[in-house]
Amino acid sequence: MTSRATDFFERTQNAGKVMVLDLGFLGDTVHLLPALWMVRQAYPRAQLHCAVGEHVTSLMDCVPWVDRVWGYMRFPRHATLRENFQMVLRLRREKFDVVINLNGSDRSSWLTFLSGARERLGRMPNDGGPPFWKRMFTAHVHHPFGEEPIYAQRCHCLEKAGFPAMPPEFHVQMPSAALEAAQISANDTGTYFHVSPFTTADRKELSPDQLARLIGSLAEKFPEKRWAFSCAPTDRELKKMEGLMAMLPVKPWRVFAGSLTLTQLAAVIANGALHLCGDTGPFHLAVMTQTPVVAWFGPHPGLRDWAPQAQKCRVVVGAGEAASPFLGQIRNDQLIQAVGSVLAQPAGPALMTR
Repeated sequence: MTSRATDFFERTQNAGKVMVLDLGFLGDTVHLLPALWMVRQAYPRAQLHCAVGEHVTSLMDCVPWVDRVWGYMRFPRHATLRENFQMVLRLRREKFDVVINLNGSDRSSWLTFLSGARERLGRMPNDGGPPFWKRMFTAHVHHPFGEEPIYAQRCHCLEKAGFPAMPPEFHVQMPSAALEAAQISANDTGTYFHVSPFTTADRKELSPDQLARLIGSLAEKFPEKRWAFSCAPTDRELKKMEGLMAMLPVKPWRVFAGSLTLTQLAAVIANGALHLCGDTGPFHLAVMTQTPVVAWFGPHPGLRDWAPQAQKCRVVVGAGEAASPFLGQIRNDQLIQAVGSVLAQPAGPALMTR
């Protein structure tokens, strides 16, 4: 039987070993970080573990205040039954006092339940979950989706469980070696615009012709800025990058064709003057690093969850067009105006490096 969620932190504040279990993709992991920082502050003497998707574990190099990071197979395939069984055995061997799961997925909920932890906090799924869902946790919270960014939602979930309230903040520390690996120096900070031109599907992208014209217009408006481009190491994106490079009206300064780790990519984005992208993982890295970002999204019900409109963040929403496989109903003048808006915002605090 579950206990009252508001008493959860009071019951567990002397915990010696804590696991925050998420298992999501890049955006999920980025949006977890402010809540993870709240957990770190709430249990300052505890050993803090965090489980994320195996393919995004390199991002956790930015959060050295987590004692141990676990990887769980999510991409390019799902974990097998054997791998799930091994995960359960590993969790039980650690003898966690507390497991916190603000994801709410069926897989992560089962792993939380089978972890053997004495106290297990969960967030109720949007649909309420299966009939037995509540029995997997010793306490659960309900917080509405779709009204604020996911990172804020997760912090408010912890508040409802009795954790001390804190503003949602990304306490990341960018390793200096990450920028050096990309052959960018501290002297290059703020001198370039970075572009992540591709997503997982053409329908979420600007057409190559429109993107090339946008870059040409911005190069004329900001002639002092250099241009850096990056993409994922997939055959699809590598081929698309080659085609885009042939169309560009400006010579790129750096091209990272699938060659960066997530921490290195975050460092490149963080040290740029502007990030341009579609609905893709690097967008969340720009939000995390407080880098001015202009993005183009298609319409979907999760915009308030995943596309925050903040001082340094502008998301221009378009729509599909029957005559084109690419994202339409977005004009370059809208994007250029958005760029001017975010660049006019005052600079934020510098990121910590180590």
